[in-house]
Amino acid sequence: MSVPKELKYSQEHEWVKVEDGKVRVGITDFAQSELGDIVFAELPEIGSEVKTDEPFGSVESVKTVSELYAPITGKVVEINDELEDSPEFVNESPYEKAWMIVVEPADTAEIDKLMTAEQYEEMIGDD
Repeated sequence: MSVPKELKYSQEHEWVKVEDGKVRVGITDFAQSELGDIVFAELPEIGSEVKTDEPFGSVESVKTVSELYAPITGKVVEINDELEDSPEFVNESPYEKAWMIVVEPADTAEIDKLMTAEQYEEMIGDD
């Protein structure tokens, strides 16, 4: 199970990468492995607002449909269009190819409230 140390993590299994004052968001390796083969990803429109711990989209696997929860409040400034044609990227490359959205945070202090890799590993170890 891959848990990159440079990322931050949410209770809902989203990862966050801080880049030039914006945050790139995706789902973790643990989450994709629990869901199984991803066949569809529904993402928000550019310009839409997301709120911490509220759904911003969903992924559909052969097993289930799962909501994606925003790890931070802000405005969506970019979405990963490639997931529309290649949802399998979520399974193949959850941290590189399968990022989902880029958010301009309303309050960067929220990032500090997310878990470190060590804290996230501890949480999923208890599952």
